[in-house]
Amino acid sequence: MRPILSAIDLPPVWLLAHLALAWAISFIPLKLFGAAGVCFGSVLLGLGVTLMAAAIWAMSRARTTVIPRRDPAALVTSGVFGYSRNPIYLADTMILTGAILWWDAALALPLVAVFAWIIQTRFIKDEEARLTAGFGPEFDLWAQRVHRWFGRK
Repeated sequence: MRPILSAIDLPPVWLLAHLALAWAISFIPLKLFGAAGVCFGSVLLGLGVTLMAAAIWAMSRARTTVIPRRDPAALVTSGVFGYSRNPIYLADTMILTGAILWWDAALALPLVAVFAWIIQTRFIKDEEARLTAGFGPEFDLWAQRVHRWFGRK
């Protein structure tokens, strides 16, 4: 991959691109969610930002990277990581969904699935391979207990 493309191939860039597309779609005059969309959208946005902050805080306490494609220094399995192996990506997805509801952009809802697929194929699989290589059985035990997106097994 070209250096400039690899420099911008990051989850926040993908999130911003999907948010921009959802915002543009919001100008199509098909409004389905109304006040409920603003309410649920704002709740999802708030929860997403809170979840992201909690995950970043936990990773910084463990002195490990939040930057994809870098080797982690520690395996964080407590706090929000006890319920999601990818709380930052879950938070990104919640933020995108919340914005779509807030903007009443029903036609943009498929972007959530597209975004989740991109994140899973471009980032999560590589990160899980790095965690397996770096932490072996410890990662395997955690992966057996906690779902990739959300929930305990």
